[in-house]
Amino acid sequence: MTYPSDRPATWFVTGASRGLGLALVKHLLGRGDNVAATTRSTARLVAALDGTDTSNLLPLAVQLTDVEAVTRGIAETTTRFGGIDVVVNNAGYGYLGAVEETSDADVQAMFDVQVRGTWNVIRAALPGMRAVGSGHIINVSSILGLLSFPGWGLYCAGKYAIEGLSESLAAEVADFGISVSVVEPGYFNTDFLTDHSLALPETTTDAYPAIREMVAQHKAMPGTQPGDPDKAAAALSAIAQQGGPLRQQLGSDSSGLAENKANNLLEQIRDGRELAHSTDYSK
Repeated sequence: MTYPSDRPATWFVTGASRGLGLALVKHLLGRGDNVAATTRSTARLVAALDGTDTSNLLPLAVQLTDVEAVTRGIAETTTRFGGIDVVVNNAGYGYLGAVEETSDADVQAMFDVQVRGTWNVIRAALPGMRAVGSGHIINVSSILGLLSFPGWGLYCAGKYAIEGLSESLAAEVADFGISVSVVEPGYFNTDFLTDHSLALPETTTDAYPAIREMVAQHKAMPGTQPGDPDKAAAALSAIAQQGGPLRQQLGSDSSGLAENKANNLLEQIRDGRELAHSTDYSK
């Protein structure tokens, strides 16, 4: 059992001052759990939680790419609450532009936040979880960690990396009583598609007009997304309480796209079976 039944659970949540992270923090504090919440601005987080009982909150200003800062954050959480039951790696941002348009700096920044930051938190949290023989790590991916759309290549690359990391990690820590889940949200009614969270390439080319149109469409989308962030927060809590599964889509759009991807992938595998088998040594 990775979730305590005899006391409030302690959560370590990254990217907590906006979007799904903020909705999750509010939900957890409302149910009486302990929450260590990382953000680049604790003032923004506290302001966003106005009207919420924050007596069980530990706000942490942590740069997730700073290994020492992450280690200190995990240590402060353990000192304050006695340990960590659930880690939610949620921090991240979007990027919408053609692969050709991405700069070296764009690629490094995306992988620093999405991959290195997640990796740093996991490495810092695991020793404590292994010591007590329980815990749950939830990595927030995206439906774009399972399939790709034009214009989202860099974002997808980061999320695909999270999917692979999560699958390997789940197998590595299962014998320690630790569960791992990767969640794949679709479009949720957050500020993900605003200037706060959606990056664009500094230099573009007129070779990709469809992607420029996609940018315009996404900029006009806020407020029309089908996903309810409060319901997503409740779903994340349920995943931790139930101890799984390894992969979970969030949103009807995500679920439908994932099913189509699985069906298409199976068809491609079957279509390519003869060629695949032909590359073995002859018997």
